Amino acid sequence: MKCVIQRVSRASVTVDDAIVGSINHGLLVLVGITHADTNDQAAWMADKILTLRVFADDEGKMNRSVKDVSGGVLLVSQFTLYGDLKKGTRPSFIAAARPEQAQPLFDHLVDLVRLGAEPNVDVATGTFGAMMDVELVNDGPVTIVVER
Repeated sequence: MKCVIQRVSRASVTVDDAIVGSINHGLLVLVGITHADTNDQAAWMADKILTLRVFADDEGKMNRSVKDVSGGVLLVSQFTLYGDLKKGTRPSFIAAARPEQAQPLFDHLVDLVRLGAEPNVDVATGTFGAMMDVELVNDGPVTIVVER
């Protein structure tokens, strides 16, 4: 499982001209799932997302988590994180899990983040498998890649 985590001032996902998920100050998390991923990786990743200290404390140091600042988390499935360019210029996505495997694991990750985020963190998602427009204002910019 691979996540690109961005600290944002705001972020939203639109599908067919309708906003399906949005947050204000918090984390936009792009989630890639591969064949070997399990519920254990999802639990580990949910904990990392919720405890990642990338928000400023009173001294301006990145020392607070999204839970500490009552921010939001917007999770978006993104199989293209497993795009491979070792040969040629057209990415191969053979390492990405098929939707029938990836969607239940993505949904499990979302459930775990929601459970761990209660009550002070809003959790939103995109629409799995849909063509999505993701809009964000990267705060910092701060972008972290986490893989397990």
